[in-house]
Amino acid sequence: MIDLKNICKEIEKAACETGAFILKESERFDISQTESKGLNDFVSYVDKGSEKMLVERLSRLLPEAGFNTEEGTSTKKGLKYCWVIDPLDGTTNFLHGLHPYAISIALMEYDEVVAGVVYEVSGNEIFTAWKDGGAWLNGRTIHVSKTTRLADSLVATGFPYSDFNRLDEYMKCLTHFCKHTHGIRRLGSAAIDLAYVACGRFEVFYEYGLHPWDVAAGILLIREAGGQVTDFSGNEKNLTGEEIVAANISVFSEVLEIVSKFMKN
Repeated sequence: MIDLKNICKEIEKAACETGAFILKESERFDISQTESKGLNDFVSYVDKGSEKMLVERLSRLLPEAGFNTEEGTSTKKGLKYCWVIDPLDGTTNFLHGLHPYAISIALMEYDEVVAGVVYEVSGNEIFTAWKDGGAWLNGRTIHVSKTTRLADSLVATGFPYSDFNRLDEYMKCLTHFCKHTHGIRRLGSAAIDLAYVACGRFEVFYEYGLHPWDVAAGILLIREAGGQVTDFSGNEKNLTGEEIVAANISVFSEVLEIVSKFMKN
């Protein structure tokens, strides 16, 4: 059995070292150095370089683990463990010189996330969680918000950027939250949105069309911080990011009911 607390300390070190590289490159980055992977889906040498650094470091930390990475730097398969990595979540923000953006790293044991780190690079905030170990921000324990009413809640989301098949339903859901909450925020990084739910800055987050590397670490953060995360049907297992809704316990049921009403297929 591996020591998850110690594993998280090493993940933090890897994230901070890689974050230093990202910040250094941000000072001289030119948006013309960007490649397109698809509609509004961009990548740069910074994403690729960041991922390469993380894969090399994490390979030494846990040699038997496989990888599921956004940029495909490693396709190694692991029988028991797998690293799920987004080397630069919020790439579009980075390309435009806009904060925030983050590194997201999760460790899966079979189909369960057992360790996760989200490093908000520009703010130097490192969110950490391991199974049954609680959730932490820069070494201090964190919890989801104690807000009990949706009317007093701040909602985070991500606007559809390539998959517009459910845009009409999404806009109806967005309109409902605009009218019945403290407001809506769109930061441009799902990993950070989830981390902010975990530490109580947001009460709610929902989105569709994401990927495992966007959400894996954040899901563990919220659960270890006392929150709840499911898909739009209320399923808690095998969340891939295709559908995700997260909130503190007090408002979750109401939020899920609303999101399901508008967004459920």
